[in-house]
Amino acid sequence: MKQFTQLFRAVDSTTSTNEKVKALQQYFQIETPENAVWALYLLLGKTRKRLITSRILREIFLQISDIPEWLFEESRSHVGDTAETVALLLRDTSIEPTGASSANSHTPLKVWMEEIIPQVKVLKDDEDAIKNLVIDWWATLEDDEIFVLNKVLTGAFRVGVSSKLVIKALSKEYELTEAVISHRLMGSIETSADFYKALINPDAADTQPSQPYPFFLASPIEVSKFDAENMANWQAEWKWDGIRAQLIHRADQVFTWSRGEDLITHQFPEFEIAMRSLPEGTVLDGEIVCWENNRPLDFNFLQKRLGRKKVTKKVMADYPVHFLAYDLLETAGEDIRTQPLQARRATLIELIDAHPNEYISYDQPLPFKTFDDLEELRSRSRENGSEGLMLKALDSPYLVGRKRGYWWKHKVDPMTLDAVLLYAQAGTGKRANLFTDYTFALWKGDTLVPFTKAYFGLDNAEIEKLDRWIRRHTQEKFGPVRSLEPHHVFEIGFEGIAESKRHKSGIAVRFPRILRWRTDKPLAEADTLENAIALLKSYTTAGKAPPS
Repeated sequence: MKQFTQLFRAVDSTTSTNEKVKALQQYFQIETPENAVWALYLLLGKTRKRLITSRILREIFLQISDIPEWLFEESRSHVGDTAETVALLLRDTSIEPTGASSANSHTPLKVWMEEIIPQVKVLKDDEDAIKNLVIDWWATLEDDEIFVLNKVLTGAFRVGVSSKLVIKALSKEYELTEAVISHRLMGSIETSADFYKALINPDAADTQPSQPYPFFLASPIEVSKFDAENMANWQAEWKWDGIRAQLIHRADQVFTWSRGEDLITHQFPEFEIAMRSLPEGTVLDGEIVCWENNRPLDFNFLQKRLGRKKVTKKVMADYPVHFLAYDLLETAGEDIRTQPLQARRATLIELIDAHPNEYISYDQPLPFKTFDDLEELRSRSRENGSEGLMLKALDSPYLVGRKRGYWWKHKVDPMTLDAVLLYAQAGTGKRANLFTDYTFALWKGDTLVPFTKAYFGLDNAEIEKLDRWIRRHTQEKFGPVRSLEPHHVFEIGFEGIAESKRHKSGIAVRFPRILRWRTDKPLAEADTLENAIALLKSYTTAGKAPPS
């Protein structure tokens, strides 16, 4: 625990990428595989589900301290996080151990994660026993160690390094390419020493039957790049609004992985049947969409299929799905990602044409000659149910992550509404001291009706300016939420709009963000709910979206 907390402290205290990588390398040099694999688990955001609620941590702390509840709440409001507030206040709190646990700073991370912390789950119905355990842990750990423990217990552990930096550090330390490390880390992490040894072994096989490839991601388009481009070297596709996924058929098994590295095979049993009609050693990259009359449906249909533990025949019939394959990553067990897109696609077409099925097809490239032709196509995106265009270089290999220059996304301009700021809440992490989470409303007659929340779009100067205004113009407090004097108007952009029975406004928007602060627009001129309904009616999709 001590060594991992020292690593956490090192990477959290610097904004330098090089310093973060250096700290990670130093940790991997000295740590044993048994502990290092658990560090990876935490660093890559694989934390377990919440074992103890923030409320329970708060109650335990209040029982052992002299701090009154109102002062704790004021402190928590300032810090923005209960687990961190407890860790900070414990610095000046004397704790009497109960003898329930002998774990301490020098207890290995593996033991903490596999034996000590799981005791909470075993004792879930014994509040006193859990309380004694937590008190003993707090009594023997240092300040930052308590913070790490609290965040792990509440399932909210985050650290200031991206997976890309972790991969870079492993790559440099063990002299393996970042692509190899990325591939070996795809999918589930087994928290065992053997997994870690295989991860860093230069001779280890890269592919287990279930293991997906790291996804290649497109970058937002740089239009100026195409001024001097020969457009014959590019392929254009519709950018469908579904779920990016890989379908894998290996060792007589079928796996479906989302881009978020979630194994979602059970949510889409149709693809298991379909993939078995393709040869073993096949890996497809593409988009899962809901499907009707040979065209994609609105994303709101697909939402009805997500997160289900069991998919019934009725759900499958009501919300039929399809996989639009646009790349082939492996064929006959051979990794072909280094081949140019044009060659991979030719093999993909040949493969699917030879083994047709109703659930998997390939999307046809769009015909165009000039960039103006592409702009014309993009203008028709919404009537085709797409988010815009994808442009891919025909000679592009399938790389790892977001590498600029090969694949570009050229999305349609967002839909917009001018809305009134009505509520605000403090952010989290480094923005816990600022109000950065906002709720916006539209006019319905003389009443403002909340219609969406947005969390980003303002720069730091605007956030600080708005934060000062929020503190001076709060009308009421509802826990962490502040009701504000209606005054400021903001232009809110979003990708889609649908009916919603769950929202008071009757609508829900997709991917909302702040486009600009309309300091030029008076309160009375903000948009109305009627404007939003009209926008909904004019929002032509491949099919009417079901209520969300």
